[in-house]
Amino acid sequence: MLKATLVATLLDEPSSREEDLAALPNIVEWLEVRADLIGDPDIEWLRRRFRGGLIYTLRSHAEGGRAGDDPVDRTGRLSAAANHYDLINLEGDRDLSPELLARIPSERRMISWHGPAIGAEPLKSKFAKFAKVEARFYKLAPTAARSGDEIAPLSLLRFLSRSDTAAYATGPIGLWSRLASLALGSPLVFGAVGSRAEEPSINRLIADYGLPNMMPFKEIYGIAGNPVSHSLSPRLHNAGYRTLGSEALFVPFHVESFSDFWDHLLTGSAMHSLGMPIMGLTVASPHKEAALAAATKVSSVASGAGSANLLVRDNGHWRADTTDPDIVFMSSRERGVNVKQRRAAVIGCGGAGRAIAAALDQSGARVTLVNRGQERGSFAAQLLGLPYVPLLNFDAEGYHVIVNATPVGRDDNAAPFKLETLADEAVVIDLVYGSRPTPLVSNSLGLGRTVIDGRDVLLTQVRRQFQIMTGREMSVGLARETLGRQVAKADGRNGKNRSAKIA
Repeated sequence: MLKATLVATLLDEPSSREEDLAALPNIVEWLEVRADLIGDPDIEWLRRRFRGGLIYTLRSHAEGGRAGDDPVDRTGRLSAAANHYDLINLEGDRDLSPELLARIPSERRMISWHGPAIGAEPLKSKFAKFAKVEARFYKLAPTAARSGDEIAPLSLLRFLSRSDTAAYATGPIGLWSRLASLALGSPLVFGAVGSRAEEPSINRLIADYGLPNMMPFKEIYGIAGNPVSHSLSPRLHNAGYRTLGSEALFVPFHVESFSDFWDHLLTGSAMHSLGMPIMGLTVASPHKEAALAAATKVSSVASGAGSANLLVRDNGHWRADTTDPDIVFMSSRERGVNVKQRRAAVIGCGGAGRAIAAALDQSGARVTLVNRGQERGSFAAQLLGLPYVPLLNFDAEGYHVIVNATPVGRDDNAAPFKLETLADEAVVIDLVYGSRPTPLVSNSLGLGRTVIDGRDVLLTQVRRQFQIMTGREMSVGLARETLGRQVAKADGRNGKNRSAKIA
């Protein structure tokens, strides 16, 4: 079993994070105070709220922080912090002066470097320089600017084979590397106190990966998209691996350029040389069409929809498929939603929308495509041979099934269309999910309509993707328990009769 020492990083003024500090579980052993961002807080106040060790970090401008450039002031603050903190973060390029080293004993030093992405050899040189000074921990964290930048710090760990050195890539692209680094000897995993856009929260990392313990893994699976930080797929897949004893890890890949990702992580030798080949991916927006084009083998369903949300290794090749239509079959099989000869509208003509529209059409529904942009809407209409209506002209009246395949409602309080004319028997399917029900879901339930929400869609998709990628089943019970919710069991077809508890 891999074991991580968890470090929660305080990036905001402490009083604004008092509830988040209180919510830190006891398994978090260290609290890192970013003094360059929040100043020097009341140490006794922190000690009363956190019982683990305290790390003092004064990130310089040169390494992406906000600490001033006056070396005298910097030395004074680090020396003063040594009176109160258990571990002092010393930047290897500027803090290894005889004065500071005499003031801070080796067992209380963390020697670190943060900077732009560099290759494995320059990283080795940096480490060799730092390692001449004894310390409790060493940390090297380049910022990944493009897919492939994450490889160098992981290669460093594989080369060093040490248990006192943390190396991973920072930034959204590098998020997965802080988890993968555990298999290569990294002792530490860092996460923010509370939610921050630029840093994953430590609580989220614990929930998604079962930290501080993590099963050894020989294969990596993941979700590739932009954005992916909101995805609950890692939590579900990793829970499935733990339950079945599979030596696998599922991570989020923030992908800006699919071609970079394809070349450096999927088809190159880098991941194999690290002993953690990527064996399967769920593909999210905006890369579903690129995934289809890159694959060697393509399922008929994915080909017909012009997009793929699944890539799986198949005898040395990448095979593309899509599970987006599965929600149509689930709604019919488990919710009694009859679409035959019913009018259905699919709002959003991206990859998921096209796949769902094709499935509805094949199931006998009379499908209309709806899209804000003319170009994508017309493309989908021509590809699928279905009528298209611009979103501005769309009226929900007369439609029995309406699918929202846009991101509207995930990060705002908007609904993708006006709900006032929804038919009494209308079924609303929303692919979007967040920390709370979307406006489309909550308002549709308020009107008494039947709703299949984004987390219902997620459960259906993940279980099917898990089966295709691993050849094993994830139980419904495990999936629901992992999400911490009770999934609705309809007592009737109208939303008024549902006892759904939507998270």
